[in-house]
Amino acid sequence: MRLPHPILLVCFGVIFGCGVDAVMKHVMMGGTSVLTATAWRYILGSVIMVALFAASRRPVPALPAIRFHALRSLAQVISAFAFFYSLTQIALAEAVVMGFTAALMIAPIARVILGEKMSPVTIGASLVGFAGAALAATAETAGGPADGNRLYGTGAILISAVLYALNIVLLRLRTKEEDSLTLVTFMNVFPALFLLPFMLLFTQWTPQAHSWGPMIGVAFLGIGIWWMMTLAYAKAKAQTLAPFEYTGLIWSALLGYVFFQEIPGWRVYAGAAIIIAACLVVAFETHFIARREARVPASDILT
Repeated sequence: MRLPHPILLVCFGVIFGCGVDAVMKHVMMGGTSVLTATAWRYILGSVIMVALFAASRRPVPALPAIRFHALRSLAQVISAFAFFYSLTQIALAEAVVMGFTAALMIAPIARVILGEKMSPVTIGASLVGFAGAALAATAETAGGPADGNRLYGTGAILISAVLYALNIVLLRLRTKEEDSLTLVTFMNVFPALFLLPFMLLFTQWTPQAHSWGPMIGVAFLGIGIWWMMTLAYAKAKAQTLAPFEYTGLIWSALLGYVFFQEIPGWRVYAGAAIIIAACLVVAFETHFIARREARVPASDILT
C-alpha cells in the first residue's frame, strides 16, 4: 500500500498532537496533576504498543539500540512534561505558537547531527514561517488561565522546544534502521518508565475518575502522532518537514476556542496566513527539486 506524501503525514501528526494538547489541558484543569497526566499518557500508550509489538513477533532490538532509545526518550519526556506544564500557565494557542520555535531549531540541529544541507529557499521560508509565529505570539488571548504565570509558561515552552527539535532529529536517525512499530513502542515505554517512579513518589497515582476516558483517548492520539512522524521523517528531510509543524496554530486556535473559550487576537490569524504561505513555498520547492532530480515533469505536488 502506498503511503501518503510525507508532508501530509506530518500534517496529520500535527492534528493529532493538537488533540493531545487539548485533552491534556482539559484533564489537568479537571484536577489531575501535570505529572500524573503525563505519566498515564505514556503508561496507557505503552500497554497498547507493547501488545501490538508482541503480536507482530518482531525481534527485540539489540542493546545499543535500546540504549539510544533510552537517551532519546529522556529528551522526549522532559519536552512533553514541560509543554504540558505550560498549558496550565498560558492559553493553548499561545503555547503551540511559542512551541513553533522548535521547527526553526530542527534545521541547524539536523545540519550538525545528520549532515543535511540547508537550501536557501528552505532557510528563507522557515524564517518567514517563524516570523509569522512570532507575530501570532504577540497576540493577547482572552480566556487564558486566570492564575497562570506567563514567565514560567514561556520558559517551559522554550525548554520543550529545544528538546523537541533534538528528539525529531534523533528520530530521523533511527528511521533508517527500525520500523515505525518498534520506534513508537519505545517512544511510549521509556517515557512511562522514566515518569512512573516520580509519580509514585511525588503525586497522586491515578487521574481523577472522570478523566480515564480522555486519558485513553490521549494514548491513542499520542501513538498516532509518532506513527505519522516516523513514517514521514523516514522519507523526507527534517528541514523540509519542519515548517509544516506550523499548521498546528490553526488547530490549536480552533480547539482553544471551542473547548476553553480562548479567543486569540487578530495577530494569530495574520501569523497563520504567513505560516501557511511559508509551508507552501517549502512544499513546492521540495517537489520541484525531487522532480528535477528524477527527470520527470513537475505536475501534482502530492504525487
